[in-house]
Amino acid sequence: MPSITKTGLKAALVSICALSLVYDPAPIEHNPFKMKPVAAEERSPDNTSFTTPNITQLAQDLLRRRDAETIQEETPPEEVTPEQPPKEQPAPEEAQKLPKRREAEELPETVPPLKEEEAFIPDLFIPTPDRWRLPGYKRNVINPYRQNVLKGDYPIFGQDIFFIFTGISDTLFEYRQLPTPVGVSTARSGEVGFFGKENQLFIRENIFLRFELVKGDTAFKPPDWAIVATPAFNVPSYLKVRERGIVNADVTEGTSRTTFDFAMQELFAEYHLHNISHRYDFISTKVGIQPFNSDFRGFIFIDSNLGARLFGDFDNNRWQYNMLFFEMLEKDTNSEFITFNLRDQEVVIANLYRQDFIWLGYTTQFSIIYNHDNGGIEFDNNDFLVRPDPVGDAKPHTIDVVYLGWTSDGHIGPLNINHALYLAFGRDDRNPLAGREVNIFGQMAALELSMDFDWMRPKVSFFYSSGDGDATDGYAGGFDTILDRPNFVGGGFSFWNRQRIPLLGVGLVQRESLIPNLRSSKIEGQVNFVNPGIFIANAGLDVQTTPKLKTFLNANYLRFNDTEPLEVFLQQPDIGNNIGFDLSLGFFYRPLLNNNIIITGGVAALIPGDGFKDILTSSVLFQGFVDLILTY
Repeated sequence: MPSITKTGLKAALVSICALSLVYDPAPIEHNPFKMKPVAAEERSPDNTSFTTPNITQLAQDLLRRRDAETIQEETPPEEVTPEQPPKEQPAPEEAQKLPKRREAEELPETVPPLKEEEAFIPDLFIPTPDRWRLPGYKRNVINPYRQNVLKGDYPIFGQDIFFIFTGISDTLFEYRQLPTPVGVSTARSGEVGFFGKENQLFIRENIFLRFELVKGDTAFKPPDWAIVATPAFNVPSYLKVRERGIVNADVTEGTSRTTFDFAMQELFAEYHLHNISHRYDFISTKVGIQPFNSDFRGFIFIDSNLGARLFGDFDNNRWQYNMLFFEMLEKDTNSEFITFNLRDQEVVIANLYRQDFIWLGYTTQFSIIYNHDNGGIEFDNNDFLVRPDPVGDAKPHTIDVVYLGWTSDGHIGPLNINHALYLAFGRDDRNPLAGREVNIFGQMAALELSMDFDWMRPKVSFFYSSGDGDATDGYAGGFDTILDRPNFVGGGFSFWNRQRIPLLGVGLVQRESLIPNLRSSKIEGQVNFVNPGIFIANAGLDVQTTPKLKTFLNANYLRFNDTEPLEVFLQQPDIGNNIGFDLSLGFFYRPLLNNNIIITGGVAALIPGDGFKDILTSSVLFQGFVDLILTY
């Protein structure tokens, strides 16, 4: 290794000084080119969060390193000539008496200091009160891309307590056509027929203000504690239809409805209990009104409600787990915000995730979910009966059901895969449609396969939920969910998934759901396992059209698995199984290439098959929507 010469040492000092003169991150109050002597023992003031480098000491360290390398340098072997015989090697006893080669750490500390004229250097750093409020950085509470105390860029108390504010405006415009029955009081004189005008207009404006107080350096470890509050404002929710008896059970309320609402969509405290490894595998708890999704695609339970959660990870974050108990609160009919009224329903969830299960990039999950719903009698905000369901023997009843699930999300080589398998079993002490106590045994399966080809992702998907083959026996073979919002087979772009299709006081399918459960309301009704079930086959294409624009094309084929529950409910025989085709086109647009402005929209059409024609209408149904989300 070459040694450090005096010329090399001077060159190093000149380079350091030059770098300090060139690097000037922002205008500062002192003159960066002013030179001044720095004593070897000089230290930074005590109120700074880091120490100013001492260049004199650095130079002395370089000298020590030079001497160490000189000592460690191998002595070249002496040349052997015929006139000069090789030097005899010392005996082992004598070799032990020779002085050992000194290591670098054993060098003496008495290195001559640099002369004072060699220690002239510029200021390299400026002392600051803490490491968060660095000089030269512009701060702006309006611009989230500047250092901003409202976005948690630096603490508001001490060195590790941060405040984060997030404001969201969600504006939805939606036009839809739905089969709309004509009541005893029509909107137009002389109108006859079972179904009236199908056109509806829905406008909704929601504002969410999220306030978060967090303690801890969350870039490297879980927070020590956090307090979160999210008030939500629905200003307003507007619905315009063409027939009476839709916006309210009272036909005198007309054909339009405007409502306002306020709620606390989040109000919880989180506390870090313990670290179980040096890699910050942890155990934490969260108590209060909090959001939770029970699986990857929202098949069974996705909601924000009152609960307690224990969660964490282990084995270097390869395993994650959740254990939750929810004491469910009632929801507002029109805004779908939670209220502070207890619903007399409890939900218990436990799940376990394993990353890189068998294959790298493939994550699997196992879950068990318990739903206990006492039901009772409940009318919604528009005076419609929602509990019990207004079908058959409408009497209060209690439901106890357990879900066992296995889901996955990830890829196996180039193949992206997402799947779900659920088994539901339990008891309904008096199902309204069956008119008796039933034992529940239902199944659900979902599979999505896709591959990426540059900017395109073609995919195929299949969804199955079992149906009940005999609606009046003591066995409920259909499948239903608690509060689902599945992002599957087209998600919210699909007509069947997005719309609640009414059928004699209940919904053939609920809004943002896939299962035809004949339930009064997803958010206020009770689960119903006496239903026809469904099979959906999907072919889709996701296209990253530009860096800002992504488009989604989906074609679904839908059919009922068992129409017996429909025939009993409608007192109509020989209902066909074919629901029809659902064709949709959607887009997702981010004009700023971030999530501050997101525009989502789409159009869809439901082309009825013989089964849908038998129970509702033969008309093609259309929808179109635009959703604008602004985030600060």
